[in-house]
Amino acid sequence: MNEHNNTVQQKHTKFDNQTFRALIIILIGPMVLFLIMSFSITKGAAQIPISEVWDAFFNFNPDNTQHLIIIDLRLPRVIASALVGAAFAVSGAIMQGITRNPLADSGLMGLNAGAGFALSICFAFFPGMKYMKIILFSFLGAALGAALVNGIASMRKGGATPMRMVLAGAAVSSLLAALSQGIAIYFDVAQNVMFWTAGGVAGSSWEQIRIMLPWISGAILGAIALSRQVSLLSLGEETAKGLGLNTTVVTALCSAVVLILAGAAVSVVGAVGFVGLIVPHLVRYLVGVDYRWVIPSSAVLGAILVVLADLGSRTLNPPFETPLGSLISLVGVPFFLYLARKQRRAL
Repeated sequence: MNEHNNTVQQKHTKFDNQTFRALIIILIGPMVLFLIMSFSITKGAAQIPISEVWDAFFNFNPDNTQHLIIIDLRLPRVIASALVGAAFAVSGAIMQGITRNPLADSGLMGLNAGAGFALSICFAFFPGMKYMKIILFSFLGAALGAALVNGIASMRKGGATPMRMVLAGAAVSSLLAALSQGIAIYFDVAQNVMFWTAGGVAGSSWEQIRIMLPWISGAILGAIALSRQVSLLSLGEETAKGLGLNTTVVTALCSAVVLILAGAAVSVVGAVGFVGLIVPHLVRYLVGVDYRWVIPSSAVLGAILVVLADLGSRTLNPPFETPLGSLISLVGVPFFLYLARKQRRAL
């Protein structure tokens, strides 16, 4: 009896610790993000003191060159970084939850490559297209990539296992990337496509933020609203059905949220992978497997990760920029190999 009580007490203590860490991330994390963003604005080819940043916020002078750099270039850049990081992280968390695939990520599952393929078509056939329509094309491209990966992975007996999904994602991503580059070369839009392939937020503008902010914010709120259902799906489809969940409807809604988040993020930052792979695993380690905590925590830590990566891209080799996607891949590739090895042992 005492042993049973000790076990229950240990589980309760673990739950309390995870809840406390989740609250710390959700409540303190945004303040940390704000401080990092403020510091990031001061760094770049031109060093700007933090006092000048605050002065630009509250006493903007259009004749002051530093104020123009802060407001027109660096502020939209750090805001775009935070939005993109939150979008990638939440989309990865949802994908891992509904598919029960620890290797799921918008980059590994073909969504990023699909959105990039759609963007190359935009550059080649519809030059000068408004950003709102570019986002819609990105959604369609992400859906195409996801459909191809799921279709190929499900062709063999046994269905779409995690490793088959990853292999199908690698094949589809390579195919779509090759098609994108072929279109870029043939139609002489290689510079635009290569800028997207390298990944980065250097060209972010207030117009882009104005359009993508409601999409990403709405999709993240939708993800939070679906978090309880995602937790049930993560237990297994049969278990979720036994608990009265309409798995078909929930999966469709979650897939729509993932497409919106991935499509909007890729249309801004380009081919940046591994954010949606790294962050959800870190978050589940800290706060547990309840997606009511996982999703908002992923949004906060994903935003912090990409803002820090963008800061590194500007400060490692000034005045030149290191590709944002390359910096994140330095952490993401070893982490992916570790997860793949762990997944193989579990089979």
